[in-house]
Amino acid sequence: MTPVTDRSISHRMKIVIAGGGIGGLSAAIALSKVGYEVEVVERAAALTEVGAGIQLSPNAVMGLTALGLIDPILAVSSRPETLEMRIGRTGEKVFSIPIARESKQRYGAPYLHIHRADLIEILKRAAEFAGVKVRLGARVSAYVLDGASVRVGLDTGNILPCDLLVGADGVRSTVRQQMIGPEDPRYTGAVAWRITVPADVAPDLPQAAIVWAGPGRHAVTYRIRRGELINFVGVVETERWRGESWDQPGDPADLAHDFGDWAPPIPDLIASAGTCFVWALFDRDPLPRWCDGGRVTLLGDACHPMPPFQAQGAAMAIEDAVILAKCLGQHGVSEASLARYEGLRRPRTARVQASARNNMGVFHRSNPLTQAATYGPMKLADRLFPAFVRTRQDWIYAYDVRKIAV
Repeated sequence: MTPVTDRSISHRMKIVIAGGGIGGLSAAIALSKVGYEVEVVERAAALTEVGAGIQLSPNAVMGLTALGLIDPILAVSSRPETLEMRIGRTGEKVFSIPIARESKQRYGAPYLHIHRADLIEILKRAAEFAGVKVRLGARVSAYVLDGASVRVGLDTGNILPCDLLVGADGVRSTVRQQMIGPEDPRYTGAVAWRITVPADVAPDLPQAAIVWAGPGRHAVTYRIRRGELINFVGVVETERWRGESWDQPGDPADLAHDFGDWAPPIPDLIASAGTCFVWALFDRDPLPRWCDGGRVTLLGDACHPMPPFQAQGAAMAIEDAVILAKCLGQHGVSEASLARYEGLRRPRTARVQASARNNMGVFHRSNPLTQAATYGPMKLADRLFPAFVRTRQDWIYAYDVRKIAV
């Protein structure tokens, strides 16, 4: 990422970012690298994350590499050997795709698993080192376009004048609501359980990202924190609960009811978990626009929230951050640069959203006939046409933000 050399473009222009999550912090680092003064406004009292894992596919890793963070990421992450799909109740393997060596060879970057808290800590330290100001315990509540600037109102009563506002404030973004109008996100019909347990609970679980498919539900297991922990996410179609809180405790008895009779080691993982958490999954249709007046734009879940069935939510936010910084670094804050950012990102994120939604149906086949019709050909293709199977994710994983012309 090349810093701005023409000081008339940035002139230490100030950018305010609403939201201090993965997307907001990534944007803060990227924008500071191209010469902007950046302030992040985060409603939480501290930049911390509760225990959960995250998958970093090669496209996400290339984005983090562009931010200069690959070394600390590699130091705390885990690298899967394969990407697998199994039948949840029996453990029967549908396919297994080698990914460790192949990812580097095919895409130029590894496939990694990381603890969210570790990733947030790395991003926070990098942002602080870059001189980013982080304002905690405050939320962006409104903005006013004021000619060549924008005034950002906080729920604390403070007003922040700046040159650009970036809404990275999540699925219920207040910046998005003012820009597009009030509209509730759509409940996907599913909730997600999550637990993390010590790896020695299931020592025979392979070093793999495994999707366990079943009727009306699926689970994902993989190792994080250098392989020391196992992350479990279980998604269930249900109408019994629609809470959104990321740290809402769940009832272990309900989790055992949903997944306790599945193939080993899933019952052991559930039984060993001291606590479990549950949250409802929401998404939106692609928005008609992401930008307002050349002074406000959106990023990450604020403009393209997606269910975790493609493991690309964080990756898309990281890609957004790097591309936005490249556009602003090259062309300055303007309607043209924001239009270029939106034009580059909106078609890709819309396609990934659609793919993620489709995967829920693939993972949750309820009828034995549809299960056979879906998983049988997948199993056959893995055995007879492995090269073809490996190309299925190329359009996602091969996207390298460093090579995108702006």
